[in-house]
Amino acid sequence: MNAIISASELTSDLAGQRPPVVLDVRWQLSVAKAAGEPPFDGRAAYAAGHIPGAVYVDLDSELASAPGDRGRHPLPDPEIFGAAMRRAGVSAGTPVVVYDGGQGWAAARAWWLLRWTGHPDVRVLDGGLPSWEGPLETSVPTPAPGDFVPAPGASGLLDADEAAALARSGVLFDARAGERYRGEVEPIDRVGGHIPGAVSAPTNENVAADGRFLPAEELADRFKALGASDGSPVGVYCGSGVSGAHEVLALAVAGIPAALYVGSWSEWSADPSRPVAVGPDPR
Repeated sequence: MNAIISASELTSDLAGQRPPVVLDVRWQLSVAKAAGEPPFDGRAAYAAGHIPGAVYVDLDSELASAPGDRGRHPLPDPEIFGAAMRRAGVSAGTPVVVYDGGQGWAAARAWWLLRWTGHPDVRVLDGGLPSWEGPLETSVPTPAPGDFVPAPGASGLLDADEAAALARSGVLFDARAGERYRGEVEPIDRVGGHIPGAVSAPTNENVAADGRFLPAEELADRFKALGASDGSPVGVYCGSGVSGAHEVLALAVAGIPAALYVGSWSEWSADPSRPVAVGPDPR
């Protein structure tokens, strides 16, 4: 099954006999900005207009736990995540489509969590809401409760030690911007740089200017050129396990399975005993 869906395909599926549950996960990274500029409000954006039938899901409170020692967006409590999915009408036997405002990071986080906890049929709207050409609605739907119960998988998730080991024995991609990988700037975390052995693979290079993914063949060529070419295990991390999920999604489109280090750099760099590499060289 393809991990992404086009807007035209979604339109067709919504009119079909087995329409998907649609989740709106609009979100933006909260970084200190000029005084007086309000933070992005995903719920307000949803209220102003969303794909008909879509249910809003909050990334910070329903797709993650509170920030702490495990990073800025650690795994959510399974009960809270499961309740949010059932409230949205998600059932084990119902297809799900997730979208956000176009960047794709938040939608990919929801996609990854649903897949990792056992849902068999989840896709991300390629290009997000900007790709949608149909009408929008402002009314809030009340879907029948779903029956999805999260069952976290035995694979697909890395902790800090496993990520470090994978950087030595396989391929560990750093999905952040290159300047953060190199340690030239660090706007959020305690220190800049990267996990020793990790390879820089900015997630924004997986998409075209319109936010849609590059063709699968181009993505496969990109990742193979970066080292994912010999069947070695592949992992991804980012700042806090959100943009990294988008890179895992890009790898899935390319036909390459990958695990996610959810704690990512926000967890790794918070511990001063962990090694930090700087510059363009992985080591």
